[in-house]
Amino acid sequence: MTAYDFLFARLLEEAELDIILVGDSLGQVVLGHDSTLPVTLDQMIHHASAVRRGAPDSFIVVDLPFMSFQINTEEALRNAGRVLKETGVEAVKMEGGGPRACATVEALVTAGIPVMGHLGLTPQSVHALGGYRVQGRTQEEAARLRKEARALEEAGAFSIVLELLPTDLAAEISEGLTIPTIGIGAGAGCDGQVLVLYDALGLNPGFQPKFLKRFAQLHDVALDGVRRYADEVRAGTYPGPEHSFQDS
Repeated sequence: MTAYDFLFARLLEEAELDIILVGDSLGQVVLGHDSTLPVTLDQMIHHASAVRRGAPDSFIVVDLPFMSFQINTEEALRNAGRVLKETGVEAVKMEGGGPRACATVEALVTAGIPVMGHLGLTPQSVHALGGYRVQGRTQEEAARLRKEARALEEAGAFSIVLELLPTDLAAEISEGLTIPTIGIGAGAGCDGQVLVLYDALGLNPGFQPKFLKRFAQLHDVALDGVRRYADEVRAGTYPGPEHSFQDS
């Protein structure tokens, strides 16, 4: 699951999740943007540092945000190195599987920076992809994704996120690799799954994609708590004597 702050990271570590992802999805669910594109490297480092403090014993992966790795390999090395040095996390995640992306992955891995790949719906390329839609539905797209998955593995990626792919294609790609795949909207044939924490806990009720299962409904619980707080403050029943300090 994703985490973006100290307390939720501590909760995920207590739940013993295998991997915590500090996703650039924080652009939408934390910062209120309509995409991941405005997220900066400094923001990713800020949030990843908080997650590291909350989950000191977890394996944490941090997204490299838009334009932090696309310019050239030297820039990607510098930025990925900053992430590891300034946050103490174990790995970065990078979108794309074309020749340039794979060359960058290879350079990062050679420098000692573990990289998780990301194929299918790559949110940083949402405009080029024509919006948030399932990928790999044509033979040409499916063939390209198979090829890119193998290329990422050969470049040294230790895992690949597969996002919004047909179930059969995701399963086929997963079976053809020796590294694990992590699915989101790609069916049960992947080796693992990832969800945005706020979505999985029902804190974002307006977001209802087909692949999402809500494992709790915290929006309603939180809303009720905030309303009861406001009602009691207005009625003068909070704070009561048990919440107040008396003269000694």
